[in-house]
Amino acid sequence: MTRNRRRFLEGASAVGLAGIAGCVGGFGDDGSAEYRVGMVYATGGTGDDSFNDMAKQGLTNALEEFDLSYEKTEPDNEGEFSSAQRTFAESGDYDLINCVGYAQADALRENAPEYPDQNFIIVDEVVDVDNVRSYTFDEPEGSFQVGHLAGLLTDREFAAGAGETNPDASTVGFVGGTRTPLIESFEAGFRAGVEYANDDAEVVSSYVGNFNDTGRGQSTARSMYQNNDADIVFHAAGRTGVGVFQAAQDEGRFAIGVDDDQSISNADFADVILASMVKSVDTAVYNAIESVVNGTFEGGETEALGLEQDGVGAVYGDELGADIPQEIKDALAESKQALIDGEIDVPSEL
Repeated sequence: MTRNRRRFLEGASAVGLAGIAGCVGGFGDDGSAEYRVGMVYATGGTGDDSFNDMAKQGLTNALEEFDLSYEKTEPDNEGEFSSAQRTFAESGDYDLINCVGYAQADALRENAPEYPDQNFIIVDEVVDVDNVRSYTFDEPEGSFQVGHLAGLLTDREFAAGAGETNPDASTVGFVGGTRTPLIESFEAGFRAGVEYANDDAEVVSSYVGNFNDTGRGQSTARSMYQNNDADIVFHAAGRTGVGVFQAAQDEGRFAIGVDDDQSISNADFADVILASMVKSVDTAVYNAIESVVNGTFEGGETEALGLEQDGVGAVYGDELGADIPQEIKDALAESKQALIDGEIDVPSEL
């Protein structure tokens, strides 16, 4: 932590003192950077190979392009979000504060009006305040795509890498982090995609209640593979999803990742990751920073990113993608276009 950063933190709350780290991505924080950004990450923190790391990638991309420094905080629980946001805002030193994750919305709705000259963004939720730009993603559309894939594969004999399907059962699974409307929207889209492909396929689901519990992710997915005869499990559970990959490897089945291409970010499990439902969180963070640099930042607006904007989508696994039959890839390409054209309605609620 640099000397000038300690100055503003001296009067900060406990979460600010304990949780904010000064960083400049290797550029050195001598106070000379033209722009400064604050990052308040979602619980689970960086290193999740998923949502937070995608946000971090957007920041990293911006660091390479602009005269920029940043500081970050990684709250341990949702109760720390408000203090983390206020610690950044009270300093008056930041051109933009990025609030990563839907769980920060309530805190930001209270805090943002208190600092009308401070630019904020929130990722994955809408906060209708003049100095907040909101970025949302069409998770149901992207989840529909991987559900379509799972539904097409589960009732056929398919083996690749370390996994194989169980066509006699035609059962797939969904593992969520916390049971919230956002995470339920992943499941709703996934179920719709499975049904679109295969009316007879069954979807089992479970919510772990945590985005950073690989052990529970593993045991939950293992139960689906062993007790429900599921052969493909899709997770929307942050780092908890690594446990899903572990279970897939242990049981010789398949998994589907989320947020980034997890067959690359979790390469040890690439032999069981069929695909990932990617969300361009990195693009949202980068674009917000770029708009501040260019003087074009506009608060009070929501930017929605769906399939048409490449904000979400299915990406085939780095190792297994080549083994997926072409007719299935063609079917997914057709359903993607139908979704973009509005010919398929995808529910956002269960």
